[in-house]
Amino acid sequence: MSICLILFIFLLFFSFFNFMMSLYFMMMDLMIILEYELMTLNSNVIYMSILLDWMSLLFMSFVLFISSMVIFYSSEYMSGDLNMNRFIYLVFLFVMSMMFLIISPNLISILLGWDGLGLVSYCLVIYYQNSKSLNSGMLTALSNRIGDVGILMSIAWMMNYGSWNFIFYLDFMKEDYNMKIISYFVVLSALTKSAQIPFSSWLPAAMAAPTPVSSLVHSSTLVTAGVYLLIRFNFCFSFELMFILLFISSMTMFMSGLIANFEYDLKKIIALSTLSQLGLMMSILALGDWKLSFFHLLTHALFKALLFMCAGCMIHNFMNCQDIRYMGALVNHMPLTCIFFNISNFSLCGLPFLSGFYSKDLILEIVSMSYFNMYMYMIFYFSIGLTVCYSLRLCYYSLFSSFNFYSFNNLNDQGYIMLKGMSGLIFFVIIGGGMLSWLMFPTPYFICLPFEMKILVILFIFMGLLVGNEFSRFDLNYKLKSMIFMNSSLFFSSMFNMTYLSTYFVNFYFLKLSGLYYKKLDLGWSEYFGSQNLYNYIKNSSGFSQLLVNNSLKIYLILFIILILLLMI
Repeated sequence: MSICLILFIFLLFFSFFNFMMSLYFMMMDLMIILEYELMTLNSNVIYMSILLDWMSLLFMSFVLFISSMVIFYSSEYMSGDLNMNRFIYLVFLFVMSMMFLIISPNLISILLGWDGLGLVSYCLVIYYQNSKSLNSGMLTALSNRIGDVGILMSIAWMMNYGSWNFIFYLDFMKEDYNMKIISYFVVLSALTKSAQIPFSSWLPAAMAAPTPVSSLVHSSTLVTAGVYLLIRFNFCFSFELMFILLFISSMTMFMSGLIANFEYDLKKIIALSTLSQLGLMMSILALGDWKLSFFHLLTHALFKALLFMCAGCMIHNFMNCQDIRYMGALVNHMPLTCIFFNISNFSLCGLPFLSGFYSKDLILEIVSMSYFNMYMYMIFYFSIGLTVCYSLRLCYYSLFSSFNFYSFNNLNDQGYIMLKGMSGLIFFVIIGGGMLSWLMFPTPYFICLPFEMKILVILFIFMGLLVGNEFSRFDLNYKLKSMIFMNSSLFFSSMFNMTYLSTYFVNFYFLKLSGLYYKKLDLGWSEYFGSQNLYNYIKNSSGFSQLLVNNSLKIYLILFIILILLLMI
């Protein structure tokens, strides 16, 4: 029995068990906190705390279910790999780090899961060992270190309380002026982990990892950790902080939707769509509705995992080619994969009665019910339109347009294990949203809007379809428009220059300065006045002394003759 199968059964069983427990906790309105004392340091007691409530159990069941499907899928996707078992163990370690994060109400045990995610993600991003993967891994790890520092600073600041169990102090944090700083550090950590502006550039770079990892990272683990932490901490955010968070997340949502229309890498387009959805989750959280944010987090996990699995199937069949310009007409060769791909894409766009619709439509209607300025209102709706726009462009390039790959190919739906892994998710992508909305909201939301505002979501979806159709036709026989506006295209495709700012900008000046320092000081003056010159001086002096010692008789006679001569003069 292979390690993949054992882990698949293990994770699937615990996923089902956690789901049942979550339903029980939800019905009985239970919450259990377990504390295990690890060590006592003067008056500071360090506990290992575990928080079990309906939210942590439900999220764990989703993470475990998606992980089980991904590991099952990996058994075929990574079948030719020499270090297959190492890869599976790394993925399992990744999932366990996420579990630690989910069940911790304690900042120290959160740091264990938080840092575990950062470290294992680095190992997985550099799994294919080449320079591109290494650069992507370093960018991912270093961006996440900023967030880790935020958590460490919060731990240091929470020494003022006498306990690191933040769950007891949430109301106090909101009121006490000195304690507001913890919420600011937590938001900073969440922004780095969930790749919001200005830390967005690591998310597309992390696509260097194998596709099963991307499926796991972008659906339910690494990037959702930041949102989950904010959901746990949401009660202690001040009005000013929520305002800042709303602006940053709405800008991220708009930016990533726009950039995805200029991207040609299949996995990067789906990664940018994840970034857009994370912006949506954070913005509704900043508006004060944490439950709705959590609802979208769960539905998004389902269809995004499936979307990446389908992309993996396509890349596998295209002999590891990820450029969508080489694809096309896949619907003739891989019909089942294309069905799965389309359903998850429709769910992402918010097509009525698929899982994404229940959360996305509700979020937009809650925004319409709120009182906002025109900027916030329009940026929400434009982002929805852009989602449909890049989704249609992606479908056009990969599924419907003319076949652009070379002729000697064997494209088919023959990856049976991969297809079985994807089939496990498709059922939940279709009915998951409806099921969760019945479970999580015993009292339905009351939405009262005029017909024009109610229909606005559908209107923007159709506008997105039209614009996406135009974007899809940007090819050579359509006066390549992206070539006419070359500077704009480069600006958008580089994430508003964010990729340059977080790589060259951070590295270039420091490396140049260190180069000058090395050249002028290390190899210059410090060499002359320091060790090297001192060594030469001592070496020459000792050489001269040795010369005197070796020729002492000759020198003595010469000195004697010179003395006699001087006396005679």
